[in-house]
Amino acid sequence: MSKYKSFLGLGIAGNFALHLAQAGELEDFKNIITADEAAPKGMFPFFLPRVQNPLSKSALHADKTLTTYPLGADYIKLPKESLNVQAEPEVGLLCDLHYTNGKLSGITPRYFGAYNDCSLRVEGATKISAKKNWGHETKGFSNTLIPIDTFSVGGIMDNYSITSFLKREGEVHAYGEDVALTGYSYFHEKLVNWMLNQINTQEDFGPLEPLSEYIAACENPKNAIISIGATRYTEYGEKTFLKVGDEMIIIVYDRTKIGADAIFEMVQTSNYPTQNISVLRQKVL
Repeated sequence: MSKYKSFLGLGIAGNFALHLAQAGELEDFKNIITADEAAPKGMFPFFLPRVQNPLSKSALHADKTLTTYPLGADYIKLPKESLNVQAEPEVGLLCDLHYTNGKLSGITPRYFGAYNDCSLRVEGATKISAKKNWGHETKGFSNTLIPIDTFSVGGIMDNYSITSFLKREGEVHAYGEDVALTGYSYFHEKLVNWMLNQINTQEDFGPLEPLSEYIAACENPKNAIISIGATRYTEYGEKTFLKVGDEMIIIVYDRTKIGADAIFEMVQTSNYPTQNISVLRQKVL
């Protein structure tokens, strides 16, 4: 999965009701004021592509760990330290980025798929990004992406749901709730407009970072992978951290063509169709 090494990697915090509380991260955002109660709390970088021959004079004042390419489709590598790690089932968007006079002026989502915003559960991290990238193969993005016809009401994504499972010692456990993508607090044009404004205005405050400065230092990447927020855990998922030997499975599927019972059978048999579904399966190392 090296094909995205030139892409900017961003994530959204707090775009699905109750997830931050389940993840123990509400305290991190206690001083963040949002436009409305349902609005996401902010955005964070998980990967900042290096510029080989920089033309810009803007220095990248970010943790250098964020320049390590973390995406994989087959494995999640736990940190060497004994830290709790939790999968975060999400939808990832592959986007085109547009600039006017050096400033981000447009975001066009082109494809979507199953994404794992795998995260460290540690207290005291000064930035949310400090929990998001600890090396190679610490994030997940499905090899099967689905074209977006229109990122608007009535588009293809309205038919899709996301669900996730953990296989451990031969048993299958529901890890994240099975929910429609339209259940995201911000979605469609509302989400795109919010992201554009957030990237251009977000400052270095609390757990958040100045994304526009980072983008300038990366010399305005033409593309981005943006994970749009973790969905809610099941009771099992909320209290279960990953361990070596687990298999994490995140599925984004067209619920008008595939039923939930069929999805569970696919997970049990590891036999998946090739149409109307995006599957991410990662073995934990």
